[in-house]
Amino acid sequence: MEKNAVTGIKVLDCHTGATETFECRHLILATGGAGQLFKFNTNSDIATGDGIALAFKAGAEITDMEFFQFHPTALHLPGVTPFLISEAVRGEGGILRNAEGRRFMPDYAPQSDLAPRDVVARSILYEMKKTGSDHVFLDVTQLSPNVITTRFPHIYRFCLDHGLDITREPVPVAPAAHYMMGGVKTNTWGETNVPGLFAAGETACTGVHGANRLASNSMLEVVVFSKRIMEKTAGRAKTSQAAARKRREVHQKLSQRKVTGPVPAPSFARLQQLAWDHIGVIRDGTGLSRAADILAAWQHKLPLPTDRPSHELHNLVLTGRLIAEAAWLREESRGAHFRSDFPRTSTEWQRHIVFTAG
Repeated sequence: MEKNAVTGIKVLDCHTGATETFECRHLILATGGAGQLFKFNTNSDIATGDGIALAFKAGAEITDMEFFQFHPTALHLPGVTPFLISEAVRGEGGILRNAEGRRFMPDYAPQSDLAPRDVVARSILYEMKKTGSDHVFLDVTQLSPNVITTRFPHIYRFCLDHGLDITREPVPVAPAAHYMMGGVKTNTWGETNVPGLFAAGETACTGVHGANRLASNSMLEVVVFSKRIMEKTAGRAKTSQAAARKRREVHQKLSQRKVTGPVPAPSFARLQQLAWDHIGVIRDGTGLSRAADILAAWQHKLPLPTDRPSHELHNLVLTGRLIAEAAWLREESRGAHFRSDFPRTSTEWQRHIVFTAG
């Protein structure tokens, strides 16, 4: 950064340990989300909040971080990385059953198995707690095997490769972190408030997903906004559009938390468990405050990063704290953000929470 504008990026070669600096006029962050923050997630292992942390430390505005979508049906098999079982499977007629084999979604929503993702995810967790199980079942055995193998060939093959024939037996599933609606705040041209810095994809918050992204809209978003960023940086964008409607916002800086009581030593495993327990599908003020306290303490305890794992841990701790603080501030439930102590949506909170570092 020079004179509050981006002039380049410093990179670490993870193989040699060497660092190198690349100069630029425009820097585009397209680093994906932060699913690795959570113990159970459907993301690749590179989804570690790097773009969020980098932008925040550079002075960019970060917004809507409390809105993190959890997919209700990820394959839950011992030793197998959670694998997404598409909601199209329920759309085709798949039925959710608890560990005792009983269909339970009619107890929670009039849409039953076709309820929105956040409703189904919470319902599954409630049912898991009732039965003392770490999963429920998605049953498609009532469908024709031909329908299953032709409509869902990838899911069928993946399960079969792991010893599960879904045409004959139900699929064990459980919720998993899936998509981050919040991120680096941008305008309709992918620009951040930092001159020269752009963001696209899951690391950006363009605003098009609201509080609960609709399925597949992330694909449309990256196509549209990557093209607009290219037009803007190449000087071809016609930006004489009418001024955007002013968004209702609450601007915050990360508070200096006074941590009392013992704090566990920071580690990747402890971070994932902490986030899953307190910043996950169902939240409350006490858990969010405790998580924010621990994450704040870890920010000060972590040694300076020297390699990829330590950089990623730093970035996940910061990203996790942004999520926890935003979720703690929003005393309502809206979209993918659900607080058991504030279960209703409030018109008072029809606004965006925006964090800045400086």
